[in-house]
Amino acid sequence: MTDTHHPRVAFVTGGAQGLGLGISRHLLDAGWKVMMFDLDEEAGREAMDALDEDLREKCLFFAGDVASEKDIAIAVQRTIDRFGRIDGLVNNAGIANPHNGSFEHLDWDDWQRVINVNLGGVFLAAKHATQHLRKSRGAIVNISSTRAFQSEADSEAYAATKGGIVALTHAMAVSLAGAVRVNAIAPGWIEVGDWKKSSRRTTPAHSEQDKNQHPAGRVGIPADIANAVAFLLDGEKSGFITGETLRIDGGMTHKMIYQD
Repeated sequence: MTDTHHPRVAFVTGGAQGLGLGISRHLLDAGWKVMMFDLDEEAGREAMDALDEDLREKCLFFAGDVASEKDIAIAVQRTIDRFGRIDGLVNNAGIANPHNGSFEHLDWDDWQRVINVNLGGVFLAAKHATQHLRKSRGAIVNISSTRAFQSEADSEAYAATKGGIVALTHAMAVSLAGAVRVNAIAPGWIEVGDWKKSSRRTTPAHSEQDKNQHPAGRVGIPADIANAVAFLLDGEKSGFITGETLRIDGGMTHKMIYQD
């Protein structure tokens, strides 16, 4: 079970904007200390500046590439140096654009970059955080996608990584059995435009068609995922769940759609 005698510490990759920032802020508000690891230094500075002073003391930002083992190793160590422990790892970082064009003309280096970031980053962060998660009896939550289960055309690289995360999740759950729980979340359409850094921020505007294609009647928001992340990280609430992928998409992947 989770050690409740010390403030829990989360390491969140891609944690400075978008869905990752929503997760970071939710955990901070819930009393966690958080390392926000993100490639975008500008987003990280903005995210830190937006925090109240008391929350800023509980948060650390590191600018690095999730596909760089050196960057991950340094950031994990800085988390330990600052907070003394890691109780939760949230592997959220990734190249968000799923469209790669025709795979027949996809450049190998472009394919490899998506694999290295979206899938390799999950492996690297888990590799370096696990020794600390063992000590805290902590948990890992990997962010996959509903695109692990269904596809649009010309999205092979992204789909491969998100499907890979589902398989990597249950593989790690078995390897770490009895020590660290490992689960994944597969989000559907989550609106993050208003959670980006100021230079890229947009005001969400969704049509009735956008909303109604979801059985839940709306597009998702970061809190929908952040609440589930917090649940899966909490050993007292989800201690019998490991190796699973939780699909959170407003029911969209269960809805049959026929074109006239």
